[in-house]
Amino acid sequence: MMYRYDQFDHQITAQRVAQFRDQVRRRLSGELTEDEFRILRLQNGLYMQIHAYMMRVAVPYGLLSAPQVRMLAHISRKYDRDYGHFTTRQNIQFNWLKLEDAPDVLADLASVEMHANQTSGNCIRNITCDEFAGVARDEIVDPRPYAELLRQWSTFHPEFGYLPRKFKFAMTGATHDRAAIAVNDIGLQAVRNEQGEVGFRVLVGGGLGRTPVIGTEIAAFVPWQHIITYAESIVRVYNEHGRRDNMYKSRIKILVNAIGIAEFRRQVEEDWKFTKDGPCTVTRAELDRIAACFTSPAYESLADLDVAASQPGNQAFANWLHRNVKPHKVAGYAAVVLSLKKTGMAPGDATARQMDAAAELADRYSFGELRVTHMQNLVLADVKQSELFALWQQASELDMATPNIGLLTDIICCPGGDFCTLANARSIPLAKAIAKCFDDIDFLHDIGDLDLNISGCVNACAHHHVGHIGILGVEKSGEEWYQVTIGGDQGNHSAIGKVIGRSFSFGQVPEVLARLLQVYVRERFDDERFIDTLRRIGADPFKEYVYATPIEDCKGLAGPEYDLLKQGTPYDMPYYSPRF
Repeated sequence: MMYRYDQFDHQITAQRVAQFRDQVRRRLSGELTEDEFRILRLQNGLYMQIHAYMMRVAVPYGLLSAPQVRMLAHISRKYDRDYGHFTTRQNIQFNWLKLEDAPDVLADLASVEMHANQTSGNCIRNITCDEFAGVARDEIVDPRPYAELLRQWSTFHPEFGYLPRKFKFAMTGATHDRAAIAVNDIGLQAVRNEQGEVGFRVLVGGGLGRTPVIGTEIAAFVPWQHIITYAESIVRVYNEHGRRDNMYKSRIKILVNAIGIAEFRRQVEEDWKFTKDGPCTVTRAELDRIAACFTSPAYESLADLDVAASQPGNQAFANWLHRNVKPHKVAGYAAVVLSLKKTGMAPGDATARQMDAAAELADRYSFGELRVTHMQNLVLADVKQSELFALWQQASELDMATPNIGLLTDIICCPGGDFCTLANARSIPLAKAIAKCFDDIDFLHDIGDLDLNISGCVNACAHHHVGHIGILGVEKSGEEWYQVTIGGDQGNHSAIGKVIGRSFSFGQVPEVLARLLQVYVRERFDDERFIDTLRRIGADPFKEYVYATPIEDCKGLAGPEYDLLKQGTPYDMPYYSPRF
């Protein structure tokens, strides 16, 4: 189940809404200038974008109830343009808000125990988590109670309301990292010591943006009782010594690199001596109080089924089972990923109809809860295996059953130049064009696991640095171009991708991808993933083939029809020989 607001939560959220309503009134009347109002709106997750105001709504550790999802659908329908955009921080953004409506949006959110606090500004942002928390078979401990502890500690923290820059946590309770902990300011992974006690391995100084860095281990084991005090010491050292004179050098990764991890660790340990056993030490009673909100649902005693055998000859269903259905720790159940990556749709977008329907699916199949993934999809975490076929049929009607999870067209994508004032280039049209060019499910399944991430600027909201193939929008002489990286990865083997060479026009990018895949198909061993082939043979063969001959600019891809590449479908590519 999930955390429910207590009296304090309700009170502080109501006060926040009332405060912001008065601030908006004063801005609209001219009592506040835009410069005066800017910091106030950012404290409530409200940005001014190209076309309108955008509000980023917090989804703590990616967990939503069905009523909350229905409220998001209501907000998108009443105040926006009938959709919302799920992000790599497990939040949702509304891109077309009017300033005068923003307080009403916050009030509606508060009615279902949601808010937009600290989704912007130089503060501790939303705590992200493994989307399969509580149900994963490789889980050491359910991380959600600890994530909620960190959320309560960090919300309106009086000492950390004005950090040098934004600050991000990610947490996993499993042996396999599905939360991208290595590219966050602080990454936490649950571990057990030799005595079997639960604690956390702590990484620090990870992050992407214009200076991508993989986090460094600062502590191999911090007992769970001290997870807040240790994290507080890290943030305090950063708050004191992080740079405020240059916003591009202000993240904690810059500080850790400047003084070295050994010196940073020494300063953290020195600070921790004074707080380790202080008031922020987590007691068993406090952990149990919060953990009681995350009890397992009323699972039935079931046996695992051979679900595919129940629908012989149904290849579409079998493909969906293979890509979108994940193992569950309880026999007879499965976790299901609802894809928000149907060809022709903006990756991560969900319409009001889809959100309402997803809430219905959650009520019908998954105890009334959904998860948001940092890969911009949704998850029903507790589905009976016996009901998977019925769920697949309904999800298919909603365009939420595309069997491409983890494949080339499961693209991670930021809003880019269509919305964001910071972007150098469009992301969404390029993602749509690529998806259409490679929209053959047999081809995608044969290519196998491949992470493709597209960011519209160096802020890297789509995590392009850790995509197996990453695409970054850059500006050249007032035109949009795209830089390609290969070799990035997230999870237990996180790595930053390397730029392959000069940038490409919009229309050239699909052909660049085709050439990269040609080398992979030519060089791979059986069942070898793209990233594994790349690591084995190195980047040079890929670079050489991409730049071997001129790449025609398929300008039609920039238009609304997104014509297929002139050289034909992916099956016409040189070296390609299907193996299925």
